[in-house]
Amino acid sequence: MSIDVNNESGTEVDEQAVLDVARYALARMRIHPLSELSVIVVDAEAMEQLHIQWMDLPGPTDVMSFPMDELRPPVKDDEEPPQGLLGDIVLCPEVAKKQGEEAPTQHSMDEELQLLTVHGVLHLLGYDHEEPDEKAEMFGLQAAIIDGWRAEKGHTGPSPAPTVS
Repeated sequence: MSIDVNNESGTEVDEQAVLDVARYALARMRIHPLSELSVIVVDAEAMEQLHIQWMDLPGPTDVMSFPMDELRPPVKDDEEPPQGLLGDIVLCPEVAKKQGEEAPTQHSMDEELQLLTVHGVLHLLGYDHEEPDEKAEMFGLQAAIIDGWRAEKGHTGPSPAPTVS
């Protein structure tokens, strides 16, 4: 996987963990190993501008995904995954910090950014949460990926509850 993490936010974040969880999520979803992804970390002002420009909604949000190629996980086990440019995930640590503090299972900004990274990857792969059945599928998959990654890393604490919008 070619994954670039670019922190333009001015906030110190665990970029290696963002990279690692993105790589884990893409591998778990069986995305071609030569596919490309970009993760950009921005401040609240930049995120608000993107949120207004692309969603016509005020205020900063936690994560936005901008897909490029229409890559989807292979349906069958023996199916070869397509290679391509997944797109961009934009994260906002200021919003992530607030969400982590307000979550039922309080957690750190970095843990929230890891969750948001997986959430963004799933959006790039065509998952959504507008309808209740879509939300159940996406958030279930998101939890399974985060739990699997944390178990692999030896994390023993509870996984953060989904706080993404």
